[in-house]
Amino acid sequence: MFEPLETHDEERKKDRVVSMDCEEDYDSEIEEEDSEFLPLTRGGPVMTLGDLGENMGEASKPLSSSAPSRIPNIIIPRSPPRSLSSLSDPSSSQVCTSNNINDRRKLQWKFKGLTLWLELEEFDNDLTQAVEDFSSKHYSPWIPKPHTTAIYGIEHLSHEEASKRLQRVREVMPNGKSWPSFAKPTGVTSDIAVCGRPGQVCSIAWSELTYASNDEHEQALDALYSLFYSEEDGEDVEARHRPWKPHNSIAYDNPETNALSLLDTITYMSVHPTLLGCERRVEAISLWSTVGKMDEWTCIDRVKFF
Repeated sequence: MFEPLETHDEERKKDRVVSMDCEEDYDSEIEEEDSEFLPLTRGGPVMTLGDLGENMGEASKPLSSSAPSRIPNIIIPRSPPRSLSSLSDPSSSQVCTSNNINDRRKLQWKFKGLTLWLELEEFDNDLTQAVEDFSSKHYSPWIPKPHTTAIYGIEHLSHEEASKRLQRVREVMPNGKSWPSFAKPTGVTSDIAVCGRPGQVCSIAWSELTYASNDEHEQALDALYSLFYSEEDGEDVEARHRPWKPHNSIAYDNPETNALSLLDTITYMSVHPTLLGCERRVEAISLWSTVGKMDEWTCIDRVKFF
């Protein structure tokens, strides 16, 4: 999702970024303790994946599990904390995985409207597998599709009209055919958003791959806004926040039962190098109804770029 929250402040440290699928962009100061961010490609006295790998040795091994076909419908208690060595080793006695979607917590926040997702290219199903691995290990809510949110919460269009406009998306792209590709992620983020704080429109915990925007992305997003917020709709196309802060969430949780952490996220990335090491094309753009809780979301339509 998205779905779902984002922020930058030039006066904050360069190595800290807060973003979220259900958060609107904003430029205001965030308290130091509110965010955990570990840049992987920037300078400064921070931990790198190389540093982490040297400290971990053979402790990290990739998780494996099949992507589920259903969405959770009951809530269970939070799973116990894990040690560093157990974060990515399925043989550890401290790892509790759940292959049954019914055994996982439901995301409690109620979202709104129609939402447009960018579905990124995958390498050996890596994004989908990451979503499943985090959800099954932490009993956390399962995200129905890995995605990067383009527009969240469209409420002035019917499903039929939004689907009709989606079919025109190729012709409005600046290059006339597809969304521009994304460079390698600039880092990872793990944080908790609280509704009511500046720019935050929902209460949710999440972990993400953080991407950077560029001029081509901004032009593509402008074109998408113009398509779905036309003058005939009486909507202000220029109201969107700039610059866009794209990200791909791999895990969600409720703030009260949050089992996600920055350490967990970094550890997983260190043993799944394609997640941070690959540029990605945008495979498709999809239209979702995001009214209600996440287990109520449904895909309405999809346009493939390749």
